[in-house]
Amino acid sequence: MTLNTNSNGKYDAIIIGGGHNGLVAAAYLARAGKKVLVLERRYVLGGAAVTEEIIPGFKFSVCSYVVSLLRPEIIRELDLPRHGLEILPLDGTFTPMHSGDYLWRMDDHGKSRREIARHSKLDAEAYEEFGKAMHQLCKFVKPIMNMVPPDPTSLNPKDWSKLLFLGKRFQQLPREDRYNIVQLMTMSAADFLDQWFETDVLKATMSASGIIGTFLGIRSPGTAYVLLHHYMGEIDGAFRAWGLPRGGTGAISNSIAAAAREAGVEIRTETPVAKILVKNGKATGVALENGDEFHAQVISSCCDPNLTFLKFVGRENLPDDFVTEVMRYKYRGSSGKVNMALDGLPDFKALPGVGRHLRGAVSISPSMEYMERAYDDAKYGRFSRRPYIDIVFPSLTDPSVAPPGKHTMSCFVQYAPYELSEGTWDEKREAFGDTVVETISEHAPNLKSLIVGRQVLTPLDIEREFGLTEGNIFQGELSLEQLFFLRPVAGWARYNTPIKNLYLCGSATHPGGGIMGAPGRLAALKMLADWKKGVVA
Repeated sequence: MTLNTNSNGKYDAIIIGGGHNGLVAAAYLARAGKKVLVLERRYVLGGAAVTEEIIPGFKFSVCSYVVSLLRPEIIRELDLPRHGLEILPLDGTFTPMHSGDYLWRMDDHGKSRREIARHSKLDAEAYEEFGKAMHQLCKFVKPIMNMVPPDPTSLNPKDWSKLLFLGKRFQQLPREDRYNIVQLMTMSAADFLDQWFETDVLKATMSASGIIGTFLGIRSPGTAYVLLHHYMGEIDGAFRAWGLPRGGTGAISNSIAAAAREAGVEIRTETPVAKILVKNGKATGVALENGDEFHAQVISSCCDPNLTFLKFVGRENLPDDFVTEVMRYKYRGSSGKVNMALDGLPDFKALPGVGRHLRGAVSISPSMEYMERAYDDAKYGRFSRRPYIDIVFPSLTDPSVAPPGKHTMSCFVQYAPYELSEGTWDEKREAFGDTVVETISEHAPNLKSLIVGRQVLTPLDIEREFGLTEGNIFQGELSLEQLFFLRPVAGWARYNTPIKNLYLCGSATHPGGGIMGAPGRLAALKMLADWKKGVVA
């Protein structure tokens, strides 16, 4: 299916993959006057940021389900609201506890502070200071999110100027903030939060942001940075703000696609690529699975390194040492998703009835021990018997996604290791879904009677359907050795590759995963800079 036609002939750039990063890259290239073709394997655009009607009448954000990290400069520069983007705010996080109590942090700062004081007056005071400290750290890290990573081994003055810029900014931070930065880069989420708070359920719920998309536990070193990565989200200038796109996450991808089409991008769906054509060490085009070929000056892949290099390019076209590093790159998918169509809303024992607490996220993270035990199962190749679950009810804020009186329920689940020690995911899929339902039912006993349909996605399903190797939602773990100028491979973190005129533009590049768009934007800016310098020829 062709969404936007253009005359046949050679293109300036071909983007492999119609994920949101690929669409962002295409839009920026086209706005600079380049003739761009986007090729998407599936029938729908967006990669993991898609909306699909899985159950008749119910529309789900099948994989990615909330938005916060989408860079404000992309929203502004592509004028995405004019192209249909509307983000509806989530109203805080509600955490039911096994004791019958709960923790409910709301968007209203004063109410959240009073709620935390109900558990600990000391933590209410600390929460204020923690928020200020994290805001300062976000301000420090924010410019890095918009920076093509420097190469610390290069003799290029521009690379050294970037490193000096970062060093100078670090030196200018107050002493306490410098300590916090070092701790965030080296500590576990649990240990970092232990320094600030005493309330177990508060620390457990906050630490969950440190494990998303990683095969690590809350006590694993490095997870404090992942916590900061998710803390950097903002909506309308407000840090740590999360929302639901009206129409599901597919609406984000569709708004970017609309901006790209307006700039002249040609987009083709149901057009799977089989091979990147390489001649004399230079990418010259792509071959489709049906045998058709398209040629361009530049090829950019929104897919992960495994698919791009080992499948599309082929080892025979790459340096041996580069192939070795690509094979060392860690995916280790650990997340699953369960989407449910409901006849009503669950009634949580800790706070009965339908209220504002259901208009935000519901976090099944009742204690630090609970979170670490969930990881213990995964370490030995089992899905968690009592997993961490992040739940949202999109139909409460956006009724268009479900029939009148009905609701959609989205459950992000951790841990679900890609490699099982016993059996296969095809055998265990429904048991995994049952475990999620049972776990939530401990807090909301009426859930089972409300389910009219469900979809269970394991890491294997995510790999098969969405092309994410090992089902990793970030195209590779956000671990310290896979960040900034090390992502995805040391020496090749600047979106270019050992193949001339071949670039990466997906989440496997800096600054990483989430519905962010920054990898696509930075990759496009790098391609345009290389065009200007004559590197592309």
